[in-house]
Amino acid sequence: MRVLLTIALLTGILLTGHSQKYTLQEGMVQFYSQAVLEDIKAVNTRITALFNRANGDVALIIPVASFQFDKKLMQEHFNEKYMESDQYPNATFAGTISGFDWSRSDEQPVVARGKLTIHGVTQEVTVPGTLALTNGLVVMKAAFTVKLEDYRIKRPQLLWQNIAEQVEVTLDLRLKPQP
Repeated sequence: MRVLLTIALLTGILLTGHSQKYTLQEGMVQFYSQAVLEDIKAVNTRITALFNRANGDVALIIPVASFQFDKKLMQEHFNEKYMESDQYPNATFAGTISGFDWSRSDEQPVVARGKLTIHGVTQEVTVPGTLALTNGLVVMKAAFTVKLEDYRIKRPQLLWQNIAEQVEVTLDLRLKPQP
């Protein structure tokens, strides 16, 4: 029920007005955690993204359990022990992108400001990135750091060398115009 409410709210925010809307054609979010004993990397391509070109509103929904790891055991621990993906199934972002000149199509620096929700905790964030118009698609890229403690994600004392205090998150999204 919470997921449906979130989707309805984000869709309602983005679909107001008479401007050009974009939805995800393809995308990827990954995270990387460098730790003493072992680096951890996971990739997720099951993202929902909406973008309103007229006002810069953007919304993302990322199903947590869809992150894919090289090692199955890492994926189990990630979902069960750290992210508790049964209880917190999605990470979301709702905000506004600013700084793009629509008269140009080249890659330009932009800033996304909004609310990032992970593990049931919402924080105001500012994320630097780039935006470009390529073959009719809006291409968004960003890289930022997430501190686990900011989202009440616990690192077990016995495994503190396996899990870094923060992870690097990278987004690469290609959005197409809605019909």
